[in-house]
Amino acid sequence: QEQLVESGGGVVQAGDSLRLSCAASGRTFSIYARGWFRQAPGKEREFVASINWNGGSTAYADSVKGRFTISRDNAKNTVYLQMSSLKPEDTAVYYCARRLRNSSSNPETRYEYDSWGQGTQVTVSQ
Repeated sequence: QEQLVESGGGVVQAGDSLRLSCAASGRTFSIYARGWFRQAPGKEREFVASINWNGGSTAYADSVKGRFTISRDNAKNTVYLQMSSLKPEDTAVYYCARRLRNSSSNPETRYEYDSWGQGTQVTVSQ
């Protein structure tokens, strides 16, 4: 069973940047697409970004497009989320996830992912 561990969260001011990391255990990291989701208090978990197995294809939620960048380093079993121009509405717990293998369904739904990290808190103040 693959384990995912997120890190890099923290408290920042609006306009600042943060880079989240998600390290995966095991030997099969490179064959799976990956995603980042977030969940704010009282809200549903929502899609943020996804990346295919080799980094050649990415997708973003409209709310973060142009500000966030997802990337991966298969040699390090790690996926990243670079966040810039942060806004207070970006405040949430951020989760990384492993996408179902060989799925061609919508990558923005959480049911496309079968393994999740414990999350890392990002708080953006005014």
